[in-house]
Amino acid sequence: MSAHASPQVLYVEDDRIHLILMEEVLRQLPGWQLRCAETGAEALQALAEQRPDLVLVDMNLPDMTGLELRRQAVADPSLADAIQHSRWVALSADDPSAIVRAAREAGFADYWLKPIDVPQLQRALQGLLD
Repeated sequence: MSAHASPQVLYVEDDRIHLILMEEVLRQLPGWQLRCAETGAEALQALAEQRPDLVLVDMNLPDMTGLELRRQAVADPSLADAIQHSRWVALSADDPSAIVRAAREAGFADYWLKPIDVPQLQRALQGLLD
């Protein structure tokens, strides 16, 4: 985590229900700031504009996969600072056995399975501060 007074989260997700759920979860964690992007292109733009502490990425976006988003972000020299100072977590409803290894190899710190378990998510987010 960076030295932000408030942890900043970029959530890349195209499913409105999951976006609303994440907004509610973070609303219960004082000080957390959430920015949402619904496509990989929007996420790349958001990374260029801010340096989030945590990037949560749905692995099945409308314009690219989460793996491709990570590869494009890492390959862009203008995003080097944002990549270096953020922790990336993959989220998917897909069978994790097929993608966890690829996500870790691409630089994702963790893989969370959907549907999201809210208490588990809250504990994980709080743990990121430690």
